[in-house]
Amino acid sequence: MTGQGTTVRSSAVTGEGRSPLVRQVAVTLTFVVCIIGSLIGVGVFGGTRVAEAADGLLSADATLLAPATEAFSVWSVIYAGLGLYTVWQWWDRTDERRIAWLVAASLVLNAAWILAVQAGIVALSVVVILALLVVLAVAFARLLGGRPRSRVEAVVADGTVGIYLGWVSVATCANIAAALYGAGFTGGSRPELWAVGVLAVVAVIGSAVAVIGRGRIAPALTTVWGLSWIAIGRGTGDAEATTTAVAAAVAAAIIAVVTVASRVRALTAPRRQETT
Repeated sequence: MTGQGTTVRSSAVTGEGRSPLVRQVAVTLTFVVCIIGSLIGVGVFGGTRVAEAADGLLSADATLLAPATEAFSVWSVIYAGLGLYTVWQWWDRTDERRIAWLVAASLVLNAAWILAVQAGIVALSVVVILALLVVLAVAFARLLGGRPRSRVEAVVADGTVGIYLGWVSVATCANIAAALYGAGFTGGSRPELWAVGVLAVVAVIGSAVAVIGRGRIAPALTTVWGLSWIAIGRGTGDAEATTTAVAAAVAAAIIAVVTVASRVRALTAPRRQETT
């Protein structure tokens, strides 16, 4: 009896003995909610498109830090990754790196952000997207704490969270800029100087993620993607601003170089250890 009781307790501690059904259903339902929210956000269910909601504060030409319209096509990739993760986690009984509930929280926050924008409450959308950024950062950190058990997990878990985090990092800056503009702040007499300062912060954060993540490609891809489309948006269109465009391009280049360097360093580290 004692041996059996010990086995049961050990199983409960590791999570192997618990049914993962609640977690699996929760992730699936929140994914459905997120997709419905995104469809509302593009006007499929009669809602106002995000670019047109909130008096157009989130449109491609509203602020100096708004990416060009084409940048938002990245959401199709992010949603595809989240869909693959949702399906895959039905085979993942243990959620060994403990990200499932964080993914579920991110899906709820995603839908909440769209509802806040639809309601025209841009200040609230900033609070929501900041919470989303924190949730994704925690999920990313947990993924760094352990290796994926398969290539499939590496793609659907590490890859999806990475691209999600990279894009939200850029979107958060654009969202804050929109909220400030809506509140009457335009950067004073030197709006481009303020924009360049924000882009410098993005470059530092993106580089830090690359170093901490040992050159993980996924977050860098979408961060560079978003910055590149800010550069394109400010280089053309109604909100042309050459200094901001150059700063965004430089920030993207810095993150790309740091990511590649960190990746090379991570790959060659075992070889260096073997030769010492």
